[in-house]
Amino acid sequence: MDGVKFLFDLAILLFGAKMLGLIARKIGAPEVVGEIMAGLILGPAVFNLVQDTDFLSKMAEIGVIMLMFDAGLGTDLKELKETGLKATLIACAGVAVPIILGTLLFMAFYGFDVPGSEQFLKGLFIGTIMSATSVSITVAALKELGRLNDTVGTTITSAAIIDDVIGIIVLTVVISMSGTGESSGIGTVIIKVVLFFVIAIISGYLIYKGMVWLDTNHPHSRRVPIVSLCYCFLLGFIAEEFFGIADITGAYVAGVILCNLSDREYIESKVDVSSYMVFAPLFFAGIGLKTSISSMNGRLLLFSISFVVVALVAKVIGCGLCSRLTGFAGADSLKIGIGMMARGEVALITAQKGLSAGLLTSDYFTAVILLILASSIVTPVLLKKCYGKESGRENESE
Repeated sequence: MDGVKFLFDLAILLFGAKMLGLIARKIGAPEVVGEIMAGLILGPAVFNLVQDTDFLSKMAEIGVIMLMFDAGLGTDLKELKETGLKATLIACAGVAVPIILGTLLFMAFYGFDVPGSEQFLKGLFIGTIMSATSVSITVAALKELGRLNDTVGTTITSAAIIDDVIGIIVLTVVISMSGTGESSGIGTVIIKVVLFFVIAIISGYLIYKGMVWLDTNHPHSRRVPIVSLCYCFLLGFIAEEFFGIADITGAYVAGVILCNLSDREYIESKVDVSSYMVFAPLFFAGIGLKTSISSMNGRLLLFSISFVVVALVAKVIGCGLCSRLTGFAGADSLKIGIGMMARGEVALITAQKGLSAGLLTSDYFTAVILLILASSIVTPVLLKKCYGKESGRENESE
Protein backbone atom coordinates (compact mmCIF):
# COMPACT_ATOMS: atom_id res chain seq x y z
CA MET A 1 0.00 0.00 0.00
CA ASP A 2 2.86 2.39 0.73
CA GLY A 3 3.92 2.16 -2.91
CA VAL A 4 0.88 4.12 -4.06
CA LYS A 5 0.48 6.33 -0.99
CA PHE A 6 1.67 9.28 -3.10
CA LEU A 7 -1.60 9.06 -5.07
CA PHE A 8 -3.59 9.54 -1.87
CA ASP A 9 -1.33 12.44 -0.92
CA LEU A 10 -1.83 14.09 -4.30
CA ALA A 11 -5.59 13.61 -4.24
CA ILE A 12 -6.18 14.96 -0.76
CA LEU A 13 -3.68 17.83 -1.08
CA LEU A 14 -5.01 19.06 -4.43
CA PHE A 15 -8.64 18.79 -3.32
CA GLY A 16 -7.97 20.51 0.00
CA ALA A 17 -5.86 23.23 -1.63
CA LYS A 18 -8.49 24.05 -4.23
CA MET A 19 -11.43 24.01 -1.81
CA LEU A 20 -9.73 26.22 0.78
CA GLY A 21 -8.32 28.41 -2.02
CA LEU A 22 -11.85 29.06 -3.29
CA ILE A 23 -13.08 29.79 0.24
CA ALA A 24 -10.21 32.24 0.74
CA ARG A 25 -11.09 34.01 -2.50
CA LYS A 26 -14.76 34.22 -1.49
CA ILE A 27 -13.87 36.07 1.70
CA GLY A 28 -11.51 38.43 -0.13
CA ALA A 29 -8.17 36.84 0.79
CA PRO A 30 -5.57 35.67 -1.75
CA GLU A 31 -6.21 32.13 -3.00
CA VAL A 32 -2.67 31.10 -2.03
CA VAL A 33 -3.59 31.67 1.63
CA GLY A 34 -6.23 28.95 1.40
CA GLU A 35 -3.79 26.60 -0.32
CA ILE A 36 -1.24 27.15 2.45
CA MET A 37 -3.93 26.53 5.07
CA ALA A 38 -4.73 23.21 3.36
CA GLY A 39 -1.15 22.09 3.89
CA LEU A 40 -1.25 23.27 7.50
CA ILE A 41 -4.50 21.43 8.26
CA LEU A 42 -3.70 18.21 6.39
CA GLY A 43 -0.06 18.12 7.46
CA PRO A 44 1.77 17.44 10.74
CA ALA A 45 0.64 20.75 12.25
CA VAL A 46 -3.00 19.55 12.64
CA PHE A 47 -4.36 16.21 11.31
CA ASN A 48 -1.10 14.68 10.03
CA LEU A 49 -2.83 12.99 7.08
CA VAL A 50 -0.03 13.93 4.66
CA GLN A 51 3.70 14.09 5.34
CA ASP A 52 6.26 16.00 3.30
CA THR A 53 8.01 13.46 1.05
CA ASP A 54 10.79 13.70 -1.51
CA PHE A 55 8.21 13.19 -4.27
CA LEU A 56 6.04 16.06 -3.05
CA SER A 57 9.12 18.26 -2.61
CA LYS A 58 10.15 17.66 -6.22
CA MET A 59 6.63 18.41 -7.45
CA ALA A 60 6.67 21.59 -5.37
CA GLU A 61 10.04 22.55 -6.89
CA ILE A 62 8.52 22.29 -10.36
CA GLY A 63 5.69 24.50 -9.10
CA VAL A 64 8.18 27.17 -7.99
CA ILE A 65 9.97 27.08 -11.33
CA MET A 66 6.72 27.35 -13.31
CA LEU A 67 5.53 30.25 -11.15
CA MET A 68 8.71 32.22 -11.80
CA PHE A 69 8.69 31.35 -15.50
CA ASP A 70 5.13 32.65 -15.70
CA ALA A 71 6.18 35.82 -13.84
CA GLY A 72 8.96 36.34 -16.38
CA LEU A 73 6.58 35.82 -19.29
CA GLY A 74 4.27 38.47 -17.83
CA THR A 75 7.01 41.10 -17.65
CA ASP A 76 6.39 44.18 -19.81
CA LEU A 77 9.82 45.33 -20.99
CA LYS A 78 8.44 48.53 -22.51
CA GLU A 79 6.79 49.43 -19.22
CA LEU A 80 10.03 48.80 -17.38
CA LYS A 81 11.92 51.10 -19.75
CA GLU A 82 9.33 53.87 -19.65
CA THR A 83 9.15 54.14 -15.85
CA GLY A 84 12.71 55.43 -15.78
CA LEU A 85 14.99 56.20 -12.90
CA LYS A 86 12.34 57.01 -10.29
CA ALA A 87 10.78 53.54 -10.20
CA THR A 88 14.23 51.95 -10.09
CA LEU A 89 15.35 54.09 -7.15
CA ILE A 90 12.09 53.41 -5.30
CA ALA A 91 12.51 49.68 -5.89
CA CYS A 92 16.12 49.77 -4.65
CA ALA A 93 15.04 51.59 -1.48
CA GLY A 94 12.19 49.12 -1.11
CA VAL A 95 14.72 46.27 -1.06
CA ALA A 96 17.53 47.92 0.93
CA VAL A 97 15.56 49.24 3.92
CA PRO A 98 13.72 45.94 4.66
CA ILE A 99 16.97 43.98 4.34
CA ILE A 100 18.72 46.27 6.84
CA LEU A 101 15.83 46.37 9.32
CA GLY A 102 15.14 42.63 8.93
CA THR A 103 18.77 41.75 9.66
CA LEU A 104 18.81 44.00 12.72
CA LEU A 105 15.49 42.58 13.95
CA PHE A 106 16.69 38.98 13.75
CA MET A 107 19.95 39.70 15.51
CA ALA A 108 18.17 41.79 18.18
CA PHE A 109 16.21 38.64 19.05
CA TYR A 110 18.88 35.98 18.55
CA GLY A 111 22.20 37.74 19.02
CA PHE A 112 24.49 40.02 17.02
CA ASP A 113 27.45 38.62 15.10
CA VAL A 114 30.03 39.75 12.55
CA PRO A 115 29.19 39.98 8.82
CA GLY A 116 29.76 36.67 7.07
CA SER A 117 28.93 34.55 10.12
CA GLU A 118 26.09 32.03 10.08
CA GLN A 119 24.06 34.18 12.46
CA PHE A 120 24.53 37.24 10.27
CA LEU A 121 23.52 35.32 7.12
CA LYS A 122 20.35 34.07 8.80
CA GLY A 123 19.48 37.63 9.72
CA LEU A 124 20.29 38.78 6.20
CA PHE A 125 17.96 36.14 4.84
CA ILE A 126 15.13 37.31 7.11
CA GLY A 127 15.66 40.76 5.60
CA THR A 128 15.67 39.25 2.10
CA ILE A 129 12.23 37.74 2.74
CA MET A 130 11.00 41.15 3.90
CA SER A 131 12.26 42.77 0.67
CA ALA A 132 9.76 40.93 -1.55
CA THR A 133 6.74 42.74 -3.02
CA SER A 134 3.71 41.03 -4.57
CA VAL A 135 2.98 42.51 -7.99
CA SER A 136 -0.29 40.58 -8.31
CA ILE A 137 -1.78 41.79 -5.02
CA THR A 138 -0.70 45.39 -5.68
CA VAL A 139 -2.11 45.41 -9.21
CA ALA A 140 -5.41 43.87 -8.06
CA ALA A 141 -5.80 46.54 -5.37
CA LEU A 142 -5.05 49.41 -7.76
CA LYS A 143 -7.34 48.00 -10.45
CA GLU A 144 -10.20 47.76 -7.96
CA LEU A 145 -9.64 51.41 -7.04
CA GLY A 146 -9.49 52.42 -10.72
CA ARG A 147 -6.01 53.92 -10.22
CA LEU A 148 -3.82 51.39 -12.00
CA ASN A 149 -2.95 53.62 -14.96
CA ASP A 150 -2.40 57.00 -13.26
CA THR A 151 1.10 58.27 -12.45
CA VAL A 152 1.19 56.83 -8.93
CA GLY A 153 -0.32 53.50 -10.03
CA THR A 154 2.13 53.10 -12.90
CA THR A 155 5.05 53.94 -10.62
CA ILE A 156 3.93 51.43 -7.98
CA THR A 157 3.47 48.67 -10.55
CA SER A 158 6.79 49.31 -12.27
CA ALA A 159 8.67 49.59 -8.97
CA ALA A 160 7.08 46.34 -7.77
CA ILE A 161 8.22 44.54 -10.92
CA ILE A 162 11.76 45.93 -10.60
CA ASP A 163 11.66 45.06 -6.87
CA ASP A 164 11.04 41.41 -7.78
CA VAL A 165 13.97 41.40 -10.22
CA ILE A 166 16.31 42.91 -7.61
CA GLY A 167 14.93 40.53 -4.99
CA ILE A 168 15.77 37.50 -7.12
CA ILE A 169 19.34 38.73 -7.56
CA VAL A 170 19.67 39.40 -3.81
CA LEU A 171 18.26 35.94 -3.07
CA THR A 172 20.83 34.38 -5.37
CA VAL A 173 23.70 36.28 -3.75
CA VAL A 174 22.62 35.47 -0.18
CA ILE A 175 22.15 31.74 -0.92
CA SER A 176 25.52 31.62 -2.67
CA MET A 177 27.15 33.35 0.33
CA SER A 178 25.73 30.67 2.63
CA GLY A 179 28.28 28.22 1.21
CA THR A 180 25.97 25.32 0.35
CA GLY A 181 28.98 23.89 -1.47
CA GLU A 182 32.44 25.43 -1.33
CA SER A 183 32.55 28.74 0.50
CA SER A 184 32.65 31.72 -1.83
CA GLY A 185 33.55 35.34 -1.24
CA ILE A 186 31.18 38.12 -2.26
CA GLY A 187 33.43 38.97 -5.23
CA THR A 188 33.20 35.44 -6.58
CA VAL A 189 29.45 35.41 -6.08
CA ILE A 190 28.98 38.70 -7.96
CA ILE A 191 31.22 37.50 -10.81
CA LYS A 192 29.17 34.32 -11.12
CA VAL A 193 25.91 36.27 -11.10
CA VAL A 194 27.14 38.74 -13.73
CA LEU A 195 28.61 35.94 -15.87
CA PHE A 196 25.34 34.03 -15.77
CA PHE A 197 23.30 37.03 -16.88
CA VAL A 198 25.78 37.87 -19.66
CA ILE A 199 25.66 34.30 -21.00
CA ALA A 200 21.88 34.14 -20.52
CA ILE A 201 21.37 37.37 -22.50
CA ILE A 202 23.67 36.35 -25.36
CA SER A 203 22.32 32.81 -25.65
CA GLY A 204 18.82 34.13 -24.98
CA TYR A 205 19.02 36.32 -28.08
CA LEU A 206 19.67 33.22 -30.20
CA ILE A 207 16.95 31.25 -28.43
CA TYR A 208 14.52 34.13 -28.93
CA LYS A 209 15.24 34.25 -32.67
CA GLY A 210 14.69 30.50 -32.89
CA MET A 211 11.42 30.79 -30.99
CA VAL A 212 10.28 33.62 -33.28
CA TRP A 213 10.84 31.31 -36.27
CA LEU A 214 8.94 28.49 -34.55
CA ASP A 215 6.18 30.88 -33.52
CA THR A 216 5.87 32.27 -37.05
CA ASN A 217 5.80 28.90 -38.80
CA HIS A 218 3.73 27.05 -36.20
CA PRO A 219 1.57 29.67 -34.44
CA HIS A 220 -0.70 28.47 -31.64
CA SER A 221 0.68 24.96 -31.87
CA ARG A 222 1.46 22.90 -28.79
CA ARG A 223 5.12 22.65 -29.70
CA VAL A 224 5.59 26.37 -28.94
CA PRO A 225 4.73 26.17 -25.18
CA ILE A 226 6.43 22.76 -24.92
CA VAL A 227 9.73 24.07 -26.30
CA SER A 228 9.38 27.20 -24.14
CA LEU A 229 8.91 25.11 -21.00
CA CYS A 230 11.90 22.94 -21.95
CA TYR A 231 13.99 26.09 -22.24
CA CYS A 232 12.75 27.21 -18.81
CA PHE A 233 13.80 23.93 -17.18
CA LEU A 234 17.13 23.88 -19.03
CA LEU A 235 18.08 27.42 -18.04
CA GLY A 236 17.05 26.68 -14.47
CA PHE A 237 19.35 23.64 -14.47
CA ILE A 238 22.27 25.57 -16.00
CA ALA A 239 21.85 28.41 -13.49
CA GLU A 240 22.07 26.18 -10.43
CA GLU A 241 24.40 23.46 -11.70
CA PHE A 242 27.12 25.59 -13.32
CA PHE A 243 26.80 29.03 -11.68
CA GLY A 244 25.51 28.20 -8.20
CA ILE A 245 22.51 30.43 -8.88
CA ALA A 246 18.99 29.51 -7.78
CA ASP A 247 17.06 27.60 -10.46
CA ILE A 248 14.14 30.00 -10.09
CA THR A 249 16.43 32.79 -11.32
CA GLY A 250 17.07 30.84 -14.52
CA ALA A 251 13.35 30.18 -14.90
CA TYR A 252 12.51 33.87 -14.46
CA VAL A 253 15.17 34.95 -16.96
CA ALA A 254 13.84 32.39 -19.46
CA GLY A 255 10.40 33.94 -19.12
CA VAL A 256 11.74 37.48 -19.61
CA ILE A 257 13.65 36.39 -22.74
CA LEU A 258 10.45 35.00 -24.26
CA CYS A 259 8.06 37.70 -23.00
CA ASN A 260 7.95 39.58 -26.32
CA LEU A 261 6.92 36.61 -28.45
CA SER A 262 3.66 37.17 -30.33
CA ASP A 263 2.37 33.92 -28.86
CA ARG A 264 3.33 34.90 -25.30
CA GLU A 265 -0.26 34.85 -24.04
CA TYR A 266 -0.80 31.45 -25.66
CA ILE A 267 2.32 30.10 -23.92
CA GLU A 268 1.14 31.57 -20.61
CA SER A 269 -2.30 30.00 -21.00
CA LYS A 270 -0.83 26.54 -21.60
CA VAL A 271 1.69 26.82 -18.77
CA ASP A 272 -1.06 28.09 -16.47
CA VAL A 273 -3.13 24.94 -17.02
CA SER A 274 -0.49 22.63 -15.52
CA SER A 275 0.61 25.19 -12.97
CA TYR A 276 -2.88 26.08 -11.77
CA MET A 277 -4.19 22.51 -11.67
CA VAL A 278 -1.26 20.65 -10.12
CA PHE A 279 2.13 22.19 -9.49
CA ALA A 280 1.40 25.61 -7.95
CA PRO A 281 -1.20 24.26 -5.45
CA LEU A 282 1.28 21.55 -4.41
CA PHE A 283 3.94 24.19 -3.88
CA PHE A 284 1.75 26.35 -1.65
CA ALA A 285 0.26 23.36 0.17
CA GLY A 286 3.83 22.09 0.58
CA ILE A 287 4.65 25.28 2.47
CA GLY A 288 1.92 24.37 4.91
CA LEU A 289 3.27 20.82 5.22
CA LYS A 290 6.69 22.18 6.15
CA THR A 291 5.32 24.66 8.66
CA SER A 292 5.84 23.66 12.25
CA ILE A 293 4.01 25.21 15.19
CA SER A 294 5.02 22.58 17.75
CA SER A 295 8.05 24.62 18.82
CA MET A 296 6.16 27.93 18.93
CA ASN A 297 6.97 29.73 22.16
CA GLY A 298 6.58 33.22 23.53
CA ARG A 299 9.83 34.42 22.00
CA LEU A 300 9.01 33.09 18.53
CA LEU A 301 5.49 34.51 18.71
CA LEU A 302 6.87 37.92 19.65
CA PHE A 303 9.40 37.65 16.81
CA SER A 304 6.63 36.76 14.32
CA ILE A 305 4.56 39.78 15.33
CA SER A 306 7.62 42.04 15.19
CA PHE A 307 8.55 40.55 11.80
CA VAL A 308 5.15 41.50 10.35
CA VAL A 309 5.19 45.04 11.77
CA VAL A 310 8.78 45.79 10.72
CA ALA A 311 8.22 44.32 7.23
CA LEU A 312 5.19 46.53 6.63
CA VAL A 313 6.76 49.70 8.04
CA ALA A 314 10.06 49.11 6.19
CA LYS A 315 8.37 49.33 2.79
CA VAL A 316 6.56 52.53 3.70
CA ILE A 317 9.78 54.08 4.99
CA GLY A 318 12.00 52.94 2.12
CA CYS A 319 9.65 53.46 -0.82
CA GLY A 320 7.77 56.41 0.66
CA LEU A 321 10.84 58.49 1.54
CA CYS A 322 12.54 57.68 -1.77
CA SER A 323 9.37 58.74 -3.62
CA ARG A 324 9.39 62.04 -1.76
CA LEU A 325 13.07 62.59 -2.60
CA THR A 326 12.41 61.90 -6.30
CA GLY A 327 9.73 64.59 -6.53
CA PHE A 328 6.40 63.02 -5.56
CA ALA A 329 4.05 64.95 -3.28
CA GLY A 330 3.66 63.79 0.32
CA ALA A 331 0.26 62.14 -0.22
CA ASP A 332 1.46 60.35 -3.38
CA SER A 333 4.64 59.21 -1.64
CA LEU A 334 2.54 57.62 1.12
CA LYS A 335 0.40 55.83 -1.48
CA ILE A 336 3.52 54.44 -3.15
CA GLY A 337 4.92 53.26 0.18
CA ILE A 338 1.64 51.57 1.12
CA GLY A 339 1.24 50.11 -2.37
CA MET A 340 4.61 48.37 -2.03
CA MET A 341 3.70 46.69 1.30
CA ALA A 342 1.87 43.67 -0.15
CA ARG A 343 3.69 40.32 -0.01
CA GLY A 344 2.79 37.06 -1.71
CA GLU A 345 4.30 34.35 -3.84
CA VAL A 346 7.83 35.78 -4.01
CA ALA A 347 8.11 35.93 -0.21
CA LEU A 348 7.02 32.29 -0.01
CA ILE A 349 9.43 31.25 -2.75
CA THR A 350 12.25 33.08 -1.00
CA ALA A 351 11.40 31.42 2.32
CA GLN A 352 11.25 28.02 0.63
CA LYS A 353 14.71 28.54 -0.83
CA GLY A 354 16.03 29.59 2.57
CA LEU A 355 14.70 26.38 4.08
CA SER A 356 16.46 24.31 1.41
CA ALA A 357 19.72 26.21 1.93
CA GLY A 358 19.60 25.79 5.71
CA LEU A 359 19.23 29.53 6.34
CA LEU A 360 15.74 29.15 7.73
CA THR A 361 13.89 26.61 9.86
CA SER A 362 10.25 25.63 9.40
CA ASP A 363 9.30 27.57 12.55
CA TYR A 364 9.75 30.87 10.73
CA PHE A 365 7.22 30.01 8.02
CA THR A 366 4.58 31.06 10.54
CA ALA A 367 5.98 34.59 10.47
CA VAL A 368 6.04 34.62 6.65
CA ILE A 369 2.45 33.38 6.42
CA LEU A 370 1.32 35.99 8.96
CA LEU A 371 3.07 38.67 6.87
CA ILE A 372 1.28 37.58 3.68
CA LEU A 373 -2.09 37.49 5.43
CA ALA A 374 -1.60 40.87 7.12
CA SER A 375 -0.20 42.67 4.06
CA SER A 376 -2.86 41.23 1.74
CA ILE A 377 -5.58 42.69 3.97
CA VAL A 378 -3.90 45.93 5.14
CA THR A 379 -2.60 47.14 1.75
CA PRO A 380 -5.95 47.39 -0.10
CA VAL A 381 -7.66 48.89 2.99
CA LEU A 382 -5.03 51.62 3.48
CA LEU A 383 -4.85 52.43 -0.23
CA LYS A 384 -8.63 52.80 -0.32
CA LYS A 385 -8.47 55.16 2.65
CA CYS A 386 -5.73 57.26 1.01
CA TYR A 387 -7.63 57.59 -2.24
CA GLY A 388 -10.90 58.05 -0.35
CA LYS A 389 -9.54 61.09 1.48
CA GLU A 390 -8.38 62.50 -1.85
CA SER A 391 -11.85 62.01 -3.35
CA GLY A 392 -13.38 63.69 -0.32
CA ARG A 393 -11.17 66.76 -0.78
CA GLU A 394 -12.07 66.89 -4.48
CA ASN A 395 -15.79 66.78 -3.64
CA GLU A 396 -15.38 69.58 -1.08
CA SER A 397 -13.59 71.79 -3.64
CA GLU A 398 -16.46 71.30 -6.04
